[in-house]
Amino acid sequence: MTIEGSSEQVVVQLDKVRKEFGDSVALDGVSLEIRAGEAVAVMGPSGSGKSTLLNMVAGLDRPTSGRVVVQGEDLGTLSEKGLSLFRRHRIGMVFQFFNLLDDLPALDNVALAGQLTGTPARQARERALALLEELGIADRKDIYPAALSGGERQRVAVARALMNRPALLLADEPTGALDSRSGEHVMDLLLGLNQLGQTLLMVTHDERLAARCASRVIEVADGRVARERTLERSA
Repeated sequence: MTIEGSSEQVVVQLDKVRKEFGDSVALDGVSLEIRAGEAVAVMGPSGSGKSTLLNMVAGLDRPTSGRVVVQGEDLGTLSEKGLSLFRRHRIGMVFQFFNLLDDLPALDNVALAGQLTGTPARQARERALALLEELGIADRKDIYPAALSGGERQRVAVARALMNRPALLLADEPTGALDSRSGEHVMDLLLGLNQLGQTLLMVTHDERLAARCASRVIEVADGRVARERTLERSA
């Protein structure tokens, strides 16, 4: 698996981003940069704003004020259709509860992401199978999500997220719904992807995930960046 990107390139830039929900302030003037090849973990207590931050970068929420720029694209200038196309082509998303389509087997769950961007069905299925092989679950390609283990479902979800060769992989509590062993497998997978050059932004409560996979931790409290620290990743 080859992943393109220069380590000098700024992939994500937030500039004084504020997000209000009615009278509540979820983000209060957040500024940060993420460069190509980094693996950044956003941590903090529930309600601190970390999921809102991830949603901003994904173009799922719009800031009340400030700018969100991803791969040179100012998300605030895009229409809803433009944001949808941005998500399909530029980023991959991995969720805590997988978000797989129950009525499609593993291979089709992955291939569909490519077909939605215009990749012909045969090509999409070939790439989907290659991804499942690289993630060690090609033998489960015809199995429906309900019959897969949690770890297998998360690997399918990662394959789907990688389908369109995203510049940025977003992960929202990727080990949160997994047992310890499956969580370790997903950590190994994310670490391996980052070592190949994949830029990662993870929201997590899991200190082990941050220590294993992240090169930098951004701690969020009350909608603000409270602390940043660089990590020497554990073996």
